[in-house]
Amino acid sequence: MFYLGMDVAKAKLDCCLLLDEATGRRKTKAVNNTRPGIVELLALVAKQNISPQELHVVMEATGVYHEQAALALADAGVTVSIVNPAQVKDFGRGLAVRTKTDGVDSFVLARYGALLKPVAWQPPPPEARMLQALLARREAIAQDMQRERNRQEKADATDTPEPIRQSLADSIGFLSRQLAQLQQDIDRHIDRHPGLKHDLALLQTIPAVGPKVGSNMLSVMHSHDFGSAEQLAAYLGLVPVERQSGSSVMGRARLSKAGPARIRAVLYMAAVVATKYNPHIKAVYERLLARGKSRMSALGAAMRKLVHLCFGVIKTQTPYQPNYVKIA
Repeated sequence: MFYLGMDVAKAKLDCCLLLDEATGRRKTKAVNNTRPGIVELLALVAKQNISPQELHVVMEATGVYHEQAALALADAGVTVSIVNPAQVKDFGRGLAVRTKTDGVDSFVLARYGALLKPVAWQPPPPEARMLQALLARREAIAQDMQRERNRQEKADATDTPEPIRQSLADSIGFLSRQLAQLQQDIDRHIDRHPGLKHDLALLQTIPAVGPKVGSNMLSVMHSHDFGSAEQLAAYLGLVPVERQSGSSVMGRARLSKAGPARIRAVLYMAAVVATKYNPHIKAVYERLLARGKSRMSALGAAMRKLVHLCFGVIKTQTPYQPNYVKIA
């Protein structure tokens, strides 16, 4: 197996193909972060008499910019690993790497792959990728509509010319129709895929989980292979982290807020409702308030509990049980 480190940016991919682990002999190449760029990279690799099946590409998780490259490589038969940037940084320190440049980063990633052989990434199923795309587009349109409504509210409070008022009304009407169409597309997509439809029904047995929360959690859980509820909560940025300097803890622990903010926002609103109507989450929330925890800290715990319940019903393929004895 040959290892290729890939440093991902919005527009380009800096690549380092490790040809000899013992001597460090390597080939470097920068290509565009597009599917044609991946084709160009694979052509370079082929010139070294390396087939896609003999290639293991290692890249860091970089928001959304790594996704297209990872999918294109996986579709071509390449083994892909998406690794934690913090772990790669620590690994680079172990190699006594001091300089941080794109070329050095890609070389460190190649060495990381060769020495640690990280697990292969599994691309999400097509139906999960489509659901994610539809939900992201719905959220973007909803944000656009809210901005237009804010402008309309300001226009109503000021001496705004009628053509501007009409333009705002037309824009809001168009966006409203777009939202309705996207919701229909989301509903039809879920209905066409029995696995999605079944799991959404399970999620909606949890009090405070409606179609919006359920579809967002569905998109995450069908796109990643989480081994535990804790892993899912960590991915969503719901794990409390402490700021430390030496041996001193600086202030209260706060949520890490890593991962998708859009889904965290949906979970926050659901958790507020769940503290009133979900017996398990209500128990957690009230117990923490009784201990003197702040409302926001208790809501963070409520969000984590909601994620654990979502993971549980999907993992066990069992509807939510309000009388389950472990209420904590």
